[in-house]
Amino acid sequence: MSKENRSGSDAAVRSRSDARPGPDVRRGVRRASAFLARRSLKAHRRAWGAVFVATTAAAALIGAFALVVGSLLLAQPPVERYAGADAVVAADQQVTYTAKPWGSEPQTATAYLPERVRLDRSVVARAAAAHGVAKAVADDSVPVTVGGEGGAASGSGRSWAAAALTPYRLTEGHAPRTATEVVLDGVLAAATGSGTGDQVTLQVDGAPRPYTVSGVVGAGHGGGSPAVFLTEEHLTALAGHPGTVDAVGIVAEAGVLTGALRASLEDALPDRARGDRAIRVLTGPERGQAEYPDALGARDELLPLLASITGTVFMVALLVIATTLSQAVHQRSGELALLRAVGATPRQLRSAVGREVSRVAGAAAVLGGVGAVPLGLLMRSLLTTDPLPLPVPVWLPFAAAAAAAVLVALAARPVSVLAARSITGLRPAAALGAAGAPEPGEPGRVRTVCGSVLAVAGVSAAGAATAQGGQAAAVAASGAATSLIIAVALLGPWIARVAMRVLGTPVRRAGGVSGFLAARSAAAHNRRLGAAITPIVLVVAFVCVQLAAASTLERAAGRQAAAALRADLVVTGPAAGLPAGAARAVREAPGVAAATGVLRSGVVLAHREMGDPKLDRFPVLGVTADQLAGTLDPRVTAGDLADLTGRSTVAVGEDRADDLDVGPGDRVKLRLGDGTEVRLRVVALYERALGLGEFMLPREALAGHVPALRDQRILIRSTDGTAAATAASVRRALAPYEGVRVRPATADDVRIAPTSSDQDNAMIIIGVGVIGGFALLAVVSTLSLITVGRRAEFRLLRMVGAGRRQVRRMLVLETGLVAVAGLAIGTLVAAVPLVAFAVSATGSVPYLPPERYGVLALAVTVAAGAGALWPGSSGGRSGLGRRM
Repeated sequence: MSKENRSGSDAAVRSRSDARPGPDVRRGVRRASAFLARRSLKAHRRAWGAVFVATTAAAALIGAFALVVGSLLLAQPPVERYAGADAVVAADQQVTYTAKPWGSEPQTATAYLPERVRLDRSVVARAAAAHGVAKAVADDSVPVTVGGEGGAASGSGRSWAAAALTPYRLTEGHAPRTATEVVLDGVLAAATGSGTGDQVTLQVDGAPRPYTVSGVVGAGHGGGSPAVFLTEEHLTALAGHPGTVDAVGIVAEAGVLTGALRASLEDALPDRARGDRAIRVLTGPERGQAEYPDALGARDELLPLLASITGTVFMVALLVIATTLSQAVHQRSGELALLRAVGATPRQLRSAVGREVSRVAGAAAVLGGVGAVPLGLLMRSLLTTDPLPLPVPVWLPFAAAAAAAVLVALAARPVSVLAARSITGLRPAAALGAAGAPEPGEPGRVRTVCGSVLAVAGVSAAGAATAQGGQAAAVAASGAATSLIIAVALLGPWIARVAMRVLGTPVRRAGGVSGFLAARSAAAHNRRLGAAITPIVLVVAFVCVQLAAASTLERAAGRQAAAALRADLVVTGPAAGLPAGAARAVREAPGVAAATGVLRSGVVLAHREMGDPKLDRFPVLGVTADQLAGTLDPRVTAGDLADLTGRSTVAVGEDRADDLDVGPGDRVKLRLGDGTEVRLRVVALYERALGLGEFMLPREALAGHVPALRDQRILIRSTDGTAAATAASVRRALAPYEGVRVRPATADDVRIAPTSSDQDNAMIIIGVGVIGGFALLAVVSTLSLITVGRRAEFRLLRMVGAGRRQVRRMLVLETGLVAVAGLAIGTLVAAVPLVAFAVSATGSVPYLPPERYGVLALAVTVAAGAGALWPGSSGGRSGLGRRM
């Protein structure tokens, strides 16, 4: 290499080396940015206070949901009935379905069965022969109603040998020795006022029969449902399935470890229980799964719903944080531009803004993480049930709080730096002009394009929901709502401009001078107005979607059930249900034109949804066909319900039949509640499936697949004009049965599901109350931040002659304009997916009770007023106070 080339190369290297900032330069940048951050935090305390509140609430909400989801994932049914057993042998409650989606590898879907799967009785002997087993006890359970001098109560009938599995101990008397003796636990003895030697009646599968109480037992802990113990032979006869058992309780020999016991049982037992059901050996906390076979199924149904709400919470929290931070940084654009003009480097400004936000968000995230623990425990208490208590291990609150705090703290800094990029990247000369320039009235090109794409995607998803049904329609509608809400946030200035064109003229005409000022101020600051409207749109759209979706389904189901009901009386019984003999006794009573028992169970349908395998659980009604026409009218559109007899027939809802492409005479493959796979012949299609369920089966088709063939209701159609007399005659006919009540029939007696369960109410409280409250807090924080940033504007108006009342009235009119625009746009955003969902699910328009919408509108108006008016009236420096 020549000398000239070497010297040129050395110069280039020195030039690049000189261009890199040295340690002193970097330390100087850090000192300068730290100084700017400290000064800004002191000078903008009110603005950063609003950011602090919003960030704290976001961290608390995210942490609370993380705690609840974690607790639900860890949940197991409690161990009560088998607390004295070292292991429990039970059938697998899960069913699987494998299919090959389009262009993908085979996938397997799983679901929990709604009814208990029983074991073959030969499993008892095999388990008893396993190494390390001292005793294997067959455990069956039948629902019973116990009547005594003190009243009647429901409980579970069990064999005396199974008492050792809890364990129960005799407190008085002796074990049952004959088929006419029973032992009551302390709860049933107290409820019926019975003791040793007294006579009680037991109602199992027919009329009540007398028994003698030979003893009373107690347990050292909660033993589950109240129990009555009989001899093993008599209980087997009452249970009605002598070849199978519910479960097998195992007592290990002394010194045998749990792991060794499990391995020994797994080697000794067959692979299958019944059909395709595997046998499971449950130890430790898993034993509770044998006591509550559907508890994990309820958890699997709750998890997707809670996960969906958690995803919405995360989206809302990030949106609120981004909106609040962007507004706080945007209010300082003039200050940042001036600093850039006097020589501050882009890196110094970005570092200063990032340091400010990190300090505020870091403190807020820690405080929010602490607040997440009590909020999460409150939400957990709403969702916990006796069959599925939600555990809270010591580490879970700390992990949930830490995760939320870290997530919020890490998300805040990039958002703030991104919000300040338009100022920090300017050249000093351009920044000097930008320092005094008004705020831009239109969003950037990228923001506009993204918002437009999301708006189109939301409308398209809503359109797709109208062509689908079931869960697919709900998912599409939810995606449409999310897309439209984010689109409104991105297109806020454009939407604000349109809102001003609609609302500006009425405000100017009705408000006088203050109205003119309000309209002109809103029209001149579209970006600010859009930022104010966005959180209101968020809370209105979210709450409307959550409330209206449930209300629409509930209203449609109630209307269909009411239209289907032909019975005028109904018989209800104890929790154990009504024996089949009760329905026969009712039919023979004078004045009864028709009577049918209603048995409730569930089925599992394997199908494909957009190519993916799906297993859906459906509640079903078991009915008596020859009496059905007089008591229930599902509105048959094809076939004949009179053919709904035997063990191989089914009636199908019309919409579900369209999905399955079946009609009368075709076969439908279903899994009954205990997993038994059946191919049922379709005998009728009916229209009112939303109220009565997707499938209707004969009662005899469910025999052997439910814990007991007992009716939950008996529907009665009396002869014309004789309802009162018929009710009296029915009461006389049912006099031998305990706990029976005759009353007028309502739509809820035939609805496939109750109007609302405790968990449904809890999800409404969580989804609407907690998230809606957070969104309202975001409304207050955002509007407070905007009002604080307008102090100079208020002072200028006072200086040019505007009175304090005029400025205050202007602010009131602006707040009203923001509230009305937010309510209107939020309602429209919610209406798009709701209409799609309602049309696909119910064939009607969405419905939201007016009083609920009125409460929402009032809450939004109050929040908007508090956010906009309170900061403006809190001191003389705002321009609205008495001092200037």
